[in-house]
Amino acid sequence: MEHSRKKLDLRGQKFGHLTALEPAENVGGRTAWLCQCDCGRKAVVKTHHLRCGHTKSCGCQNGLGGPRYALGLTYIDGTCVEMLASKTVRNNNTSGVPGVDWWASKERWRATICFKGRRHYLGSYSCFEDAVKARREAEEQLHDKFVNEYTGNCK
Repeated sequence: MEHSRKKLDLRGQKFGHLTALEPAENVGGRTAWLCQCDCGRKAVVKTHHLRCGHTKSCGCQNGLGGPRYALGLTYIDGTCVEMLASKTVRNNNTSGVPGVDWWASKERWRATICFKGRRHYLGSYSCFEDAVKARREAEEQLHDKFVNEYTGNCK
């Protein structure tokens, strides 16, 4: 089955608490829309997530009554604000640094970062410290900026 290449015009349409304002840059190769939430915040949401009801707010509603709400987690554009802010290391991480792993076939350290549903390759390094530095810089540019903007909007 082939997907339609025709872009839908969702301008002004309401999806839960979101109103589609204008087309946005694609997210993960999928078409997306800039939406205004009833709370006043704006969010970029994939067209499919709007139309199927997967995303109904900017994250302020947290699926009221759902598991994310019960845990107090805030998801914006598929990104959990609290997880980014906590900077926890997953229990299956072998290097001790999120986004840095040993690339055995190349015998190098690889640095990556995930943000808004996309994995960004930051490079491969012969030195572990260089991979960590690349990851930390990417965290500052993407994660920290995102968390600071969100917490600034919530005050």
